[in-house]
Amino acid sequence: MTNNALQDLTVVQLKRAVTIKQRILELEAELQSLLGGSRRSSFGVVARRGQKRRKMSAKAKAKIAAAARARWAKWRAAKGK
Repeated sequence: MTNNALQDLTVVQLKRAVTIKQRILELEAELQSLLGGSRRSSFGVVARRGQKRRKMSAKAKAKIAAAARARWAKWRAAKGK
């Protein structure tokens, strides 16, 4: 929602939105407690208890970076034509 959209809402609509948001937060907390309190990692992916996140090797990171550089080079070359 943009600022203009918020300004167009009435007080009643804003109060209803706050009520709905609070209910959503309560339901999310309840769901989390039912699922055993699973936690989220920094990327929003649910991490299982006792498991570490996979680490990417330096070789794999370099390969991905090289592919990205190649994509950008191809895009820049096409843009220049």
